[in-house]
Amino acid sequence: MARATAEFVDEILEARRVTAEGQAREAAAMAKAYAFTQEQTALLGSATVKAREMPLRAMAAEIGAATRVNDSTVQNRLFDCHRLVTEYATTFEAWRAGQVSQAHTKVIVEFGADLPDPEARAAYEKDVLDYAVKTATGRLRPYAQQVADKLNPRTVQERHEVAACTQRVFVEDLPDGMSMLGTIAPSTYVHGAYDRATQVAREIKAADLRARREYAERRARGEDVEEPWFDDRTLDQIRADLVMDMLLTAAPTIDPTGGGLAAIRASVQVSIPATTLAGTTSGGAELNGKCAIDPATVRILTGNAPGFDRVFLHPVTAEVLTTDRYTPTAGIKRFLRARYVRCAFPGCRRPAIRSEIDHHQEYANGGKTDGDNLGPCCTRHHVTRHAAGWTVEQLPGGRLKFTAPSGKVYIEDPPPRVMFIPEPDTEPEPEPQPARAMGSPPF
Repeated sequence: MARATAEFVDEILEARRVTAEGQAREAAAMAKAYAFTQEQTALLGSATVKAREMPLRAMAAEIGAATRVNDSTVQNRLFDCHRLVTEYATTFEAWRAGQVSQAHTKVIVEFGADLPDPEARAAYEKDVLDYAVKTATGRLRPYAQQVADKLNPRTVQERHEVAACTQRVFVEDLPDGMSMLGTIAPSTYVHGAYDRATQVAREIKAADLRARREYAERRARGEDVEEPWFDDRTLDQIRADLVMDMLLTAAPTIDPTGGGLAAIRASVQVSIPATTLAGTTSGGAELNGKCAIDPATVRILTGNAPGFDRVFLHPVTAEVLTTDRYTPTAGIKRFLRARYVRCAFPGCRRPAIRSEIDHHQEYANGGKTDGDNLGPCCTRHHVTRHAAGWTVEQLPGGRLKFTAPSGKVYIEDPPPRVMFIPEPDTEPEPEPQPARAMGSPPF
């Protein structure tokens, strides 16, 4: 079993390398095609805007017809490939060599798009690419955004205020009488709404389970009771019904808990540098380890928060060292959630606050219940790890060494932290005042 699995993994990795090589070759051809259209456009001189668009549109149309892809999609692809090849050459070569995937390159280019300065862009690419070669794209996104925020000449607040103007609700019709309702809004609102819907759905499932147990107990006692209606919906189905219900009626019309659902409020985990709260830096706040949030929202959230977890980071490596809080809580859990942010299993992005705390060395076998032998692990990967025979060893600095049943080893580092340096004081120095004569009044 282990040997066969290792062979399958090697075969898949080789296939991915060949695929990446082919995709990069296509991207290089796209970049050349775009450059050719720009040369043709330059020859048109002062022609009309519509005429100057024709070389690119014509190229996109022909490539689209040949590849059976919409030409507007091809047109965007031509530009993206040209930007990747010309502005992110190191990333392109890493992709061609199979070190990163096409998805990695899209993330790097996406978050580097707001960096017009070539030196800043080069620093951003080096930092993010070094992390990209050893992590999944889902984990790369928040880190790339942090690095881009740090190097961007515009503050997070300025960019958020512009982006906030793009919020919208949209509908996409699907087959079989279904449609998708989407919302683009500030991250804290969206994640908070999703979290509240999840909590309410879980309460409904718990109420249904209690009803089932009560019915079974009464039947076991010989009582003649009519079988009640049981809720067979999945958590996703309940969550979707709740969102529609609350949007249409402002509150759930059916509350099997006796009124407890209205009291449920969203819960999100926000990491905030103290310098951002103090106003000496303008970035670094992060929501659930997934995405950045604007400083103004951060200050509103912290102003209403009943308490805080302080996270102490190493001043150079940004490694989480410890946490504390003024009121006593589950310190080890806070430490692990602060260190790992999400499920520690390779590639998983489930927030640590929604994961289980797993012993790396089993407690029954002498494993200690402390920060050196624990890590967050979502239910899916917790079950997989034990059932499939994965082992975990914690290395210095919180690094985790996962050994698969095949014998292959995967090293997982805690999420990297971008350190924000306080902005220099830009207030002008006071001009020297003329000396007053002895005995003159000080006004």
